[in-house]
Amino acid sequence: MDLATLIGFLLAWGLIIATIALGSGALVFINAPSLMIVLGGALAVVMMRFTLGQFIGSIKTAMKAFLYKSESPEELITSVVELATIARKEGLLALEGQEITNPVLATGIRMLVDGHEGSVVRKALSTEMNETVSRHKIGQDIFKQIGDAGPAMGMIGTLVGLVQMLSNMSDPKSIGPAMAVALLTTLYGAMLANMFALPVSDKLSLRSAEEQMNKNIIIQSVIGIQEGQNPNVLEELLRNYLPASKRASADEE
Repeated sequence: MDLATLIGFLLAWGLIIATIALGSGALVFINAPSLMIVLGGALAVVMMRFTLGQFIGSIKTAMKAFLYKSESPEELITSVVELATIARKEGLLALEGQEITNPVLATGIRMLVDGHEGSVVRKALSTEMNETVSRHKIGQDIFKQIGDAGPAMGMIGTLVGLVQMLSNMSDPKSIGPAMAVALLTTLYGAMLANMFALPVSDKLSLRSAEEQMNKNIIIQSVIGIQEGQNPNVLEELLRNYLPASKRASADEE
């Protein structure tokens, strides 16, 4: 589980809810028409821009922002160096019985054991990486679109509330509910965008970048093992993917 996402989400919403509760009460901030306009309208507008399958799939993708934790590149490099050492000493066929937890790395090693050429292995793994990045990009775009549509629908709701208020100025009792719709839709739209949709989109972008880096490490690792590179040289090459601070830590170890 990603603690940063969970803590940030709970803290942001908790602060808003606590502020509301300490004020005039929570009930005045609950308005069904406003929720219908903002939440329902934003989802409907975004659904128009994507296929139904992509829209539904984005729900599963969003869970990566909260539950998914990508494999540490340092651990991945350590595993690769161990495999490279075995392959250099005993040959590629010795890798067949090795336990590999990363499914992409396992696929690449299996292709090496089966005798595929390096160009074929590289193409297969690169295609898998590109397709994964493309799927992730759709999920990011959907939540970014929700973040854009939320405030826009809030503005529409505000205009609806103002029209209702101005058309019934003769009835003082109707002014309050109309103003509530006008103001709450703006609030709901801002909250939907800035406290959920846009942060999820940004976190999914981060997760995608992490996964893409790991797959680049795997591709270079598999090709290096196939070419019989020295494990120490391969490790040095792979550590170039790490930030400078982590490379320094690895040097000290």
